[in-house]
Amino acid sequence: MNRREFFRAGGAAAALPAAGWAEAVKGSLKITGLETDLLRFPPGKPFADAIHNFGTESGGVVLRLTTDAGITGWAYISFGMIAGGPRVVQTILEQEVRAVLVGQDPTFPKRLRAGLWKATEYHGVQGVVQFAIAAADIALWDILGKAAGLPVYKMLGAYAERVPAYSMCGWYYENDGDLSQFKQAISAAFEEGFPAVKIKVGRASLDDDIRRIEAARGTAGKGRRIMVDANQAFNLNEAIRRGRVYQQMGCYWYEEPMPPYDHSAYAELARELDIPIATGENEYTKYAYADLISRRGVDIVQPDNRRSGGVTEWMEIAAIASAFGLDVASHGGGPTNVHMLLAMPNAIYLESESLKGESSTLEALRMRDGEILAPETPGMGSELRPDFIRKHKVG
Repeated sequence: MNRREFFRAGGAAAALPAAGWAEAVKGSLKITGLETDLLRFPPGKPFADAIHNFGTESGGVVLRLTTDAGITGWAYISFGMIAGGPRVVQTILEQEVRAVLVGQDPTFPKRLRAGLWKATEYHGVQGVVQFAIAAADIALWDILGKAAGLPVYKMLGAYAERVPAYSMCGWYYENDGDLSQFKQAISAAFEEGFPAVKIKVGRASLDDDIRRIEAARGTAGKGRRIMVDANQAFNLNEAIRRGRVYQQMGCYWYEEPMPPYDHSAYAELARELDIPIATGENEYTKYAYADLISRRGVDIVQPDNRRSGGVTEWMEIAAIASAFGLDVASHGGGPTNVHMLLAMPNAIYLESESLKGESSTLEALRMRDGEILAPETPGMGSELRPDFIRKHKVG
């Protein structure tokens, strides 16, 4: 039995009864269909960072790739804002990605990625096009994991069985002049077991930033880390000026202070400051990361699951970072990011929201001693709960 036959046999055994498994392994595994669902969520409590307002309408796109072996690969692409974004991604998936993938063997994700790039290059492989490519790649790897009967992090070459997590909780909140909501959110994160939190800065004056950092420090106490995130609010001069204060106050890293496209400015900022510069969430593909990293404009590389291109691209980005001696931390949380981080020797953090409450995915993340434990089910952990889809599905 060769390697591909082994993977097919293992996945069919996990997904099908004995008779179905025997039938499935007679031929090669093929993608037979592409299905999508558009989700929309009602407005929630408003919150903000330095330049964005959240809490109004948001949504996402669910992707399912079906196969002739009865295995379905899942992916989900979320939008924290811009109500029309999910429908655009859904259109790209249904009208362009489908034509590339259906009828193909999903055990060739790199070849299929090349086909997707070729099919979409006329209107660019950035922006929402890359969101769609990322979804397709995640769903392909979900198929591979299920076909092998393995969590994907083990297929990628596992390095760890758990990854440290921090809580993104220190937002700007409405009617919070006394920072009571801000401090309560940070306190709740530490009570839940997170050893570190990230707070937003840059929306107002430097004095306001100092007040927020001091409040976070007072809530955290000793032995816990505070990261600051400015979300592109500054030019180079202001980024340097405020960064010197942040590092003096002991912040663990300084995240995305300037627009992502100005790699030369990031290189100058990194030279001027001792505090680690974390950025990358708004970079698209390994080519942008290679330029940023080669200019020495980043210390902690932060790929985003949607913009970076999915599993295949993520692992190449992590390898480039490793070659330059740099660490990787995810932008965003969830099971898919966990699988990738566990296969990276240079991974240091998963970004996360609270893990309390009901998970949107079938397999919920588990945290112990401030670290997220490895997923246990085969695949990417990207399969959403049916009731969650029914509740939020459009149409």
